[in-house]
Amino acid sequence: MGRGRVQLKRIENKISRQVTFSKRRSGLLKKAHEISVLCDAEVALIVFSTKGKLFEYSTDSSMEKIIERYERYSYAEQRLNMTNDESQEKWNLEFPKLVARIELLQRNIRNYVGEGLDPLNLRELQSLEQQLDTALKRIRTRKNQLMHESISELQKKERSLQEQNNLLLKKVKEKEQQQQNSSNFVFPHPPPQSLRPSSLSIGGAFEPAGAQNEQGGDDGTIPNTTSPMPPWLLRHANK
Repeated sequence: MGRGRVQLKRIENKISRQVTFSKRRSGLLKKAHEISVLCDAEVALIVFSTKGKLFEYSTDSSMEKIIERYERYSYAEQRLNMTNDESQEKWNLEFPKLVARIELLQRNIRNYVGEGLDPLNLRELQSLEQQLDTALKRIRTRKNQLMHESISELQKKERSLQEQNNLLLKKVKEKEQQQQNSSNFVFPHPPPQSLRPSSLSIGGAFEPAGAQNEQGGDDGTIPNTTSPMPPWLLRHANK
């Protein structure tokens, strides 16, 4: 026969109550530590005895941190519940206004492109025309501004390219000038003149270079130094 369910109630005996509190308190603190380690949970346990004595346990001795987190969560939960109720009521009031606003914007868009003009009266058409004129002026002003900015940017690039071109031309001229100076360089000592070859007259004697000038006199004429060819050379030529 199994045990029946024990009914929990306050222990009337004071001594028994204190003993039970001491035993259950130790077991409760142990269970809190076990669940903190096994499940990697942040646990905070606060117990006050009947005499007002405090017993506590917290993960990594961070009781204040856990309590602050609990308070933030509780406050956020309350605010969320209140916000949900307020938001629902607010949306019930704002929804028809938003629908009407959307319809008005859609009608204005159609009017701006020239559609749905039949329901408009003369004053509304004049107002629409004025709005379109104002919009066109703003568009043209913005377009002209962008064009001026683009032209200014192109002019700035042109000046930059011109400066680079001038710099390159200057470098080219300096290089050409350096090459020209190198080609016009004069050696400090002229190269030695080559010796004139000695002249050899057929049938005559060997004469060193310059001998003819010495024999020719001061008038610069070249004397006739040829002589009759020897007989053996004539026979060889006739063959």
